[in-house]
Amino acid sequence: MTGLEVWLLAIGLAMDCFAVSIASGIILKRIQWRPMFVMALFFGVFQALMPLLGWTGASTFSHLIESVDHWIAFAILAFLGGHMVRESFKEEDCRHDFNPTSLKVVLTMAIATSIDALAVGISFAFLGIRNFSAILSPICIIGFVSFALSMAGLIFGIKCGCGFARKLRAELWGGIILMIIGVKILIEHLFFS
Repeated sequence: MTGLEVWLLAIGLAMDCFAVSIASGIILKRIQWRPMFVMALFFGVFQALMPLLGWTGASTFSHLIESVDHWIAFAILAFLGGHMVRESFKEEDCRHDFNPTSLKVVLTMAIATSIDALAVGISFAFLGIRNFSAILSPICIIGFVSFALSMAGLIFGIKCGCGFARKLRAELWGGIILMIIGVKILIEHLFFS
């Protein structure tokens, strides 16, 4: 993957964090640096940790399915992207019944928003990333972007509220980015390898 693709992938993965952070910011209503930092840190750490876990697990058996690895990477990214696009069209009330300052709630949200990153880690193994030094840069970028977009989402939710935040359609754009990357991987492996 090129540097640009890694950054786009990181942005695509971080859109879930961004959307949840906007909703959390709406609930917080005012700047509270400590809970905001904790939430953004948890989101960034889990978004970086999950691809590493997925890559580690898949690297163990990737040699068994090398002939179809590009199809698997495409399917994972297309499924995740399609799911995000579909979720973006669901009507949601801006009132959420959770406490974004609770560590238990933040941990649950961090895990829930990083499941797709686990699948991306699996696709990294199928794309031929074989050593830790090769995956270190992408996971650091994913973690950083997730942290930054989570902080931005929290501040945006606090400042702008629900109406404008809903118009951004962060999940829709994140899903489209993931699907485009999946199609690009498939085309590269089918026609240019």
